[in-house]
Amino acid sequence: MEAAQTVQRSSQQSVAKGRNQHRIPRDVETDIAYLYEVLPQLSQIFRIIDKIGEGTFSSVYLAEAQMTDGSRRMFALKHLIPTSHPVRIAAELQCLTVAGGKENVMGVTYCFRKEHHVVIVMPYMEHQTFVDIVGSLSFEDVRHYIFHLLKALRHIHKFGIIHRDIKPTNFLFNRQKREYALVDFGLAQGTPDTQIELLKGLLSKPKREELIPRKIVSSKHRSVPVRTPLNQRPKAPIESHKPKPPAVSPSLTCNCYMTDRICNICLSRKQQVAPRAGTPGFRAPEVLTKCPNQGTAIDMWSAGVILLSLLSGRYPFFKASDDLIALTQIMTIRGSRETIEAAKTFGKSVVCSRELPRLDLKILCETLRGLRSWDDGLLPAEFLASQNPAEGKQDAGSPVKKHKSSLKSSAQLQEMDWDKVPDDVYDLLDKLLDLNPASRITASVALQHPLFKDMTD
Repeated sequence: MEAAQTVQRSSQQSVAKGRNQHRIPRDVETDIAYLYEVLPQLSQIFRIIDKIGEGTFSSVYLAEAQMTDGSRRMFALKHLIPTSHPVRIAAELQCLTVAGGKENVMGVTYCFRKEHHVVIVMPYMEHQTFVDIVGSLSFEDVRHYIFHLLKALRHIHKFGIIHRDIKPTNFLFNRQKREYALVDFGLAQGTPDTQIELLKGLLSKPKREELIPRKIVSSKHRSVPVRTPLNQRPKAPIESHKPKPPAVSPSLTCNCYMTDRICNICLSRKQQVAPRAGTPGFRAPEVLTKCPNQGTAIDMWSAGVILLSLLSGRYPFFKASDDLIALTQIMTIRGSRETIEAAKTFGKSVVCSRELPRLDLKILCETLRGLRSWDDGLLPAEFLASQNPAEGKQDAGSPVKKHKSSLKSSAQLQEMDWDKVPDDVYDLLDKLLDLNPASRITASVALQHPLFKDMTD
């Protein structure tokens, strides 16, 4: 035990030494000085070394403190933006206090507050940046990574916590020690049976706007055109090319249905309110389509996207400027017909101008990683054209981004055991990326998957 503590202290001291040798930018020095100013009690306990993270709602600093036994320990100080709602801050703290500190979930050590400034103090965990290692991980590394992410998700889901922002930067990973920590509950919401008291006021199901049936609008009403490039607009009248619409109640349609125009009646309707928090590229289909009933399945989808990046060596895998493009990118992988059918199960109607085939996940990942040739004809021509791997270019709507370290030589692939990847991992990936949240695999069931049969829980 003492030897382990000595090793830990040595590691922490080396981190501090490395930080001291690194010149802190002037703007970071200003931020640190400001933090000392608004929370002067911090200076009595911590020596803030550097800023190690910054997001929309908070900034994270590395700090050192001397413990009562004379040792020095490293901590992560999360300074929440002053405009954060008090209930949201308290809910994040409660998630860390109740569910944190075990099962790969970050815990909380202290909390400081002065007026509207709040700093949450957590143990510091040395970790590697995901983008720097995604192309160099062995398959065994990937298997352990996803196993421990699922353990963290199972744990928080037991408490009725929907994290809502599962992504690599929120799941810290120390490759050498194989240590993991799920962080950042700032966007967390509760399930109807959540055990986190303060999340009960932050349920994932918002008040739903009543859907008022509309009569079919007569042709006297003028339609407002969608902004479409001139070279893409049809030359003939829209009505002459109107496809046969799927079965939808006439009371919910009007004369702009299944066209590229939006009528005044549709523009006047109130938009449906639904939780949309999360990071682009990791949002589940039910989030992108504003489904009001969202549960822990959205975290499982995000875990599937992470696994997709790990298996393909591409990060970020999905990158879109808006939710519709994001949904289109999902269709290019999972299929348009499958997406449309899945959307019906949670009360949404999705229309696609052309049919996109469902891709074989194994072939897709092996091709992107370099285990298969792009010219073997197993991927659709449209998908290959969007990738254009020979020139290293991609269209704006491409569902994946080429990572500089994703392609390895065959010797390197064998050394990293990518030539021995079992089909089980693609089966798990398929279940995580189930378009229907009702049938998407849960964390508890996923941990019993054959992929992890030799791993102890």
